[in-house]
Amino acid sequence: MVETLHGIVLNVVKYNDRHHIARIYTRERGMMSFLVQQGNTPAARQRRALFMPLSPIAFEAHLTPQRDIHSLHGTRRTAVPVSISSEPTKTTIALFLGELLSRVIIEQERNEPLYDFLEASIDLLENATRGVANFHICFLYHLGQFIGIQPDTGSYAPERWFDMDEGTFTTAVPSTHRGLPPEQARVIHLLSRMTFANMHLFRFNHHERNAMLDTILSYYRLHHSALGAMRSPDVLKQLFA
Repeated sequence: MVETLHGIVLNVVKYNDRHHIARIYTRERGMMSFLVQQGNTPAARQRRALFMPLSPIAFEAHLTPQRDIHSLHGTRRTAVPVSISSEPTKTTIALFLGELLSRVIIEQERNEPLYDFLEASIDLLENATRGVANFHICFLYHLGQFIGIQPDTGSYAPERWFDMDEGTFTTAVPSTHRGLPPEQARVIHLLSRMTFANMHLFRFNHHERNAMLDTILSYYRLHHSALGAMRSPDVLKQLFA
């Protein structure tokens, strides 16, 4: 069966000497994997450019029932992420987000609100001129709403702990001992006020931003065991000194 799909490239990994596997989140069918031919010809190099992380594309998918990896052809960009592909800071953010999303999005079904959020976020990153250093932090916090792990900030009070397992604020130390003390819990509440429109107003130093990233990734790992160890955060942490 051949079907026209619209998707967002998340990451590409080597499969064999002739093919890579692209993880693509599609509007119509959720998360999917596709074989992508490799090579050193001009056509192959042009094709690789289409599969950069966070590239919005449309393509003809050859769908085979009972198979996890499909083939595609006729790939074309539906938007051209110029600054994401040319500015090192944005490129590194895209690599990080693509790696994370390819692991935490597991649903193989249509989810238009999530797709729309990703599509809008890519456009915002492409056009951002202020607050780019905070983009990944803001994105990760708000992504939680769409994958069911957004913290319940309605339970916040200044002297409360943050229970990492339950995603709520509590008056006592969590019984699992996986919690943030009040001074760190306050940061979770602070992040709930950050949006892509006001992220440039939040001033963090290098240590504070990296600590927030580590905390958010720890929270994600508690709720998505498939996340595991990642390579891209270490590169990301070196950017915003």
